Amino acid sequence: MVYYSKIAQNDLIEIFWGLLTWEKHPLEYDHVTSYLDELQEVCNRLDQLNYHSKAKFQTHRQFGDFAYMYRRNRNTTWYIIYDYDEITKFVYIKHIMPNHTSLK
Repeated sequence: MVYYSKIAQNDLIEIFWGLLTWEKHPLEYDHVTSYLDELQEVCNRLDQLNYHSKAKFQTHRQFGDFAYMYRRNRNTTWYIIYDYDEITKFVYIKHIMPNHTSLK
């Protein structure tokens, strides 16, 4: 089962509005909703992974123990920061951040 923290829920809202109002390259509403749906599908499958990668960057470790890298395209990678309970197999997504804010 996958759960979202308030921060992660807010991240999804901010990603939606950020894409919809992006001045550099405006996106249509349908494209933005499709983009966000795909990101959420990736998040919702984290509990099915065979291996959970430890968070490497300090920026990530301040939010959670694990990080999943979702490469959207050659310019954009989303890091899904989460905690994982080995016993219950529950994933608790703590933060979703783009590659340009994930510094060492």
